[in-house]
Amino acid sequence: MRVKLAWMLGLLAAVNGVFMLAVPAAWYAIIPGVPNSGPLNAHFIRDIGAAFLVAGGSLVWFARDARARPAALACTAFFALHALVHLSDAMTGRESIYQAMRDLPTVYLGAVAALWIAWPVSTPATEEGKDAQMVVTAADRRLRKRV
Repeated sequence: MRVKLAWMLGLLAAVNGVFMLAVPAAWYAIIPGVPNSGPLNAHFIRDIGAAFLVAGGSLVWFARDARARPAALACTAFFALHALVHLSDAMTGRESIYQAMRDLPTVYLGAVAALWIAWPVSTPATEEGKDAQMVVTAADRRLRKRV
């Protein structure tokens, strides 16, 4: 389940990042609430697009190889900080509560999903979880030997 969600969230984030990099004005106009946040700044949108592309790529990498957990955790940190910025804006009145609710399925749930994906599995309940944990444990042993 985590692997499938990592693929889905990673690809969505990467596609969003490519969209932001390729056509920032279109992204600005299409995404609900973005035009209310201030004037179009194509350079800034591209900067954020680069972060989304890297974050999405890190989740896809983790979906392909459980040893990429540090990359998935970095993605989680970006998503969580991004959500905290949105939450802070809503709490201080810089953004409307309506916009905060609109952000719920993408910004906030995306951060929670990334955290769930990247969090180490301590007691796997399924065969898929056991296999993933064995891969991570073996990777951890190899990494410790190198250090």
